Amino acid sequence: MSELSMPRCWNKDSKPHRFCPGCGHGLVLKALGLAVDELGLEERLVFACDIGCSLLAWDFFTFPCMQTHHGRTIPVAVGLKRASPDLVAVAYMGDGGGYSIGLQHLFSAALRSDPITAILVNNTVYAMTGGQMAPTTLPGQKTETTPFGREESDTGLPFKGPETLAAVVQPEAYLARGTVARVPLLKKMIKKALERQLQGSFAFVEALSTCPTNWRTSAADTWSFLEQRMSRYYRPGEIATAGREES
Repeated sequence: MSELSMPRCWNKDSKPHRFCPGCGHGLVLKALGLAVDELGLEERLVFACDIGCSLLAWDFFTFPCMQTHHGRTIPVAVGLKRASPDLVAVAYMGDGGGYSIGLQHLFSAALRSDPITAILVNNTVYAMTGGQMAPTTLPGQKTETTPFGREESDTGLPFKGPETLAAVVQPEAYLARGTVARVPLLKKMIKKALERQLQGSFAFVEALSTCPTNWRTSAADTWSFLEQRMSRYYRPGEIATAGREES
């Protein structure tokens, strides 16, 4: 990555990053860094990251960063915001931390319209622990714990976070799903989410991401899985309240 394209708020000493080759976390974090730069929030922002692959982001930025217990990133961000309302609190997690062990906290923050920004990276597997089935694993997808493919009759449907939260959030909340295949658009969504927090409301962005290490895919197959299978089931866009899509 060239010096010109590096967000100003990135900690240069932490690059290159520690994520696996082909992982999408770096692109999500780049989108966040660019949004922070554009809004001039570097001096106000506090970044909290979950256990899992997301913990490797703890030293990405020049602003204060911290790791939390698995699934507890959102309540930590909410506590920071309540103690210091002038801060801009970002909770960063994977699909396991947000949709499994941390789902109660995600729902509670959405119900209360806590003024934080939550960013969840969806790569359809529990990546750091070896690629087991996650709440977002697609129907028929093979993982370490579904070697013959995920069966809906045994595990239910994959969880759609923004669409589910749309039924409980306040009208002023912001919900969106972006993808690392469209980083400029993902950056715009994260920027809107930060702006909505500044206006006093809850904001949530899910980012569809890649995990070729655990998908066991080539570069071409990785991109095909993201652009075709994932994006068909998890449709990118801004999600309005009551489950309607704005764009």
